Amino acid sequence: MNQDSRRGNKPSSFSLIAVALLSLSAITRADVTIFVAPTGNDAWSGNRAEPDANKSDGPVATPAHARDLARAAHARDPGQAISIQLRGGMYFLAEPLVLTPQDSGSEKSPVVWEAYKDEKPILDGGRRITGWQKTTVNGHDAWMAKLPAGDGAFFFRELWINGKLAQRARWPKAGTLAVAEMPKAKNHAEWRAPASAFYFHPGDVKAWPGGTDGEVVMMSRWVESRLPITAIDEKDSGIHFGKPAGFTPETADRYYIENVKQCLTDPGEWYLDAKENTVYLIPPAGVASPADADIIAPSLPEILRLNGDVAAKKWIENVQFRGITFSHNQWYYDHVAKGQNPEPQRTGYNQAAVGVPGAIVADSIRSCVFDHCNIEHAGSYGIQLGRACQHNRITHCTLTDLAAGGIKLGETAIRDNADEQAFDNEISDCRITDGGNLFPSGVGVWIGQSHDNTIAHNEIGRFWYTGISVGWTWGYSKALSQNNRIEANEIHHIGIKADGDAPILSDMGGIYTLGNEKGTTIRNNVFHDIGAIKYGGWGIYFDEGTTDILAENNLVYRTTHGGFHQHYGKDNIVRNNIFALGRDMQIQRTRLEDHTSFTFENNIVYWKTGVLLTGNWQKFNVKFDHNTYWKQGGGEFKFDKFTWKQWRDAGMDVHSQIADPGFKDPEHGDFHFKAKPPEGFKPFDTSEVGPRK
Repeated sequence: MNQDSRRGNKPSSFSLIAVALLSLSAITRADVTIFVAPTGNDAWSGNRAEPDANKSDGPVATPAHARDLARAAHARDPGQAISIQLRGGMYFLAEPLVLTPQDSGSEKSPVVWEAYKDEKPILDGGRRITGWQKTTVNGHDAWMAKLPAGDGAFFFRELWINGKLAQRARWPKAGTLAVAEMPKAKNHAEWRAPASAFYFHPGDVKAWPGGTDGEVVMMSRWVESRLPITAIDEKDSGIHFGKPAGFTPETADRYYIENVKQCLTDPGEWYLDAKENTVYLIPPAGVASPADADIIAPSLPEILRLNGDVAAKKWIENVQFRGITFSHNQWYYDHVAKGQNPEPQRTGYNQAAVGVPGAIVADSIRSCVFDHCNIEHAGSYGIQLGRACQHNRITHCTLTDLAAGGIKLGETAIRDNADEQAFDNEISDCRITDGGNLFPSGVGVWIGQSHDNTIAHNEIGRFWYTGISVGWTWGYSKALSQNNRIEANEIHHIGIKADGDAPILSDMGGIYTLGNEKGTTIRNNVFHDIGAIKYGGWGIYFDEGTTDILAENNLVYRTTHGGFHQHYGKDNIVRNNIFALGRDMQIQRTRLEDHTSFTFENNIVYWKTGVLLTGNWQKFNVKFDHNTYWKQGGGEFKFDKFTWKQWRDAGMDVHSQIADPGFKDPEHGDFHFKAKPPEGFKPFDTSEVGPRK
């Protein structure tokens, strides 16, 4: 079961068919080809990839003008296949590129937006910052640049230098601080009550003169709040802010502070003075001159918008994007896209940064494709397929360096009309990594009220919160998140972005589910290196009424709080999985209910520290059988408070065994068997987990 053996993987029949279809579509002859280049001219025809000798004709300059030419071509002949070829380079957009139903193709004649052969076009929502002058800040050599006149609203929280996200002036420089002693919330209403202050340990924070320019980034339970500072009082160790925290801060919650000028001290750090409309930067090591630095600040809240019209039943259909990169957008609660409502008092969302949209936002699109595209340096989620998005594919894409999460499918709202629902979308063979830079509670893939989707053969890793979140109904009421297939994904470093990182949030999973999930399967995935700060770093996490879900043939290892947890739910099946090396515990069940919570059968549970079971086991409304348990080093262990005999006398694990499964090298992730597997366990292959070549 060694996940590293995937690197020499062999394509499945599904993979070969998908590649063949992609290849056929890629070589389909285009009736109309429109060329675009950063050095082009919108007065030219776009019929040539290069300017002619007289510089009188050649590629157009802007994607928006290419779109308009494609519309005109379709108006002349709607049956034409259209290819819009983007030459390499950066296209700094003055506004998002917007497509509507008139930009659709057909199944036989799609509209294809694609990179010119062997080139990398970038649709960019940022602005280059130029005009840097040398100065001194806090005794350090620095640069400063005035932002363009009239850009008082151009307040950004991220900055990229030579393609790398620069550190906003920060305290502390690494890690986080802990909230000092505060009364703990006693009930749900209290821990959700607005809070306008908290207390820090003496010496942790200073009353900096520029402190009110800063923001506290507060982590509470499973969410963050970004809190503008109004006062810092060193005498009473209090820090006060002008907007309410999403959750009430509690003792030991983690926080850090950004954008205080007095904290601008280290190479690569920057600070934005909104009053002076000036940005200050201590140049990174090895960057001697502004001439050596390509410095980009995000500007547009989104880069690409696909606007179908569900009310008129006019969809955007058969549009494909191939080999295009989308970069440098910025979304914030008071800096939203056209048509969205700003929420200037908001400081966070209750879960999964759910209100943060994508750099690419789609509504009412069908049979569209994103293939081999990159979404990088994004100030939001990467891609959002919302209302009425059906039969679309996101495949072989890379989403990385993300302010929130990777991809969102569906909505929080339940739509009764099937035309308005999001379903039958596919995310496959993608790499979705390095998120939560601005909104730590963002997740790799989020599925809301959406059904019959496939999430297969992806790598999802290095997020502060959950890898995949499925469902948006709390409890047993109506839900649309059913028949979703989660298969052959590698989900790793969740809650801990890299080995050695300290977690900052709690209550998370490699995969997290809630509500009625009838027909949903979690199969042949590998989950590893998952950690939470206070509680809840689980591999597979069935929360809030999870019902009728199947988890089988998954490998889960190195978690802080266990391989599997069910908060509450019913009629779930957990079978033929390996749960290994939980730090504090292995299996948890929290809420007692009268119905059967779950069936746990044919699993292997292997550990060396912590307890086997935790939570509430006063009622045996679960079914445990045909499992193998082994604690490294042997010795007696209990099933919660029960001995092995008492547990079996209660009808649990009657046909199970305590025996060493004989893994080859579990400490290094090799869960192949030295000899035969335990009786009843069916070995499963992890060699094709993750993106296929």
